[in-house]
Amino acid sequence: MSWNTLEEIDQLSDIIKESYETPCVILKHSTTCPISYAAKMRIEGDLKKLSEKAKVFYLDLLSYRSVSNAIAEQLKVHHESPQVILIKNGEVTYDESHLDITSSELMEQITA
Repeated sequence: MSWNTLEEIDQLSDIIKESYETPCVILKHSTTCPISYAAKMRIEGDLKKLSEKAKVFYLDLLSYRSVSNAIAEQLKVHHESPQVILIKNGEVTYDESHLDITSSELMEQITA
């Protein structure tokens, strides 16, 4: 199972619409940060299981900073890096950052 990449601002409105049918997760990742790398590895360890319950998107925020800014603005979440955001029914229902990102907590929030 691989990530769905998030590279364009226009994709965000599609993700929000899709969240009415399937929970959507966005992982904002900095490719130069060791904490971000650790958070990404935590999620990737259970990516297949998570992908069975939600659509999971990966954002390289260094390459696509404008998309990260749009996420903060449109979803009304404070920018963090790394950051995982869960969207259900068009609303952010869970938002976590740094070493507080765990796949078990994310799965619990997806299925809640």
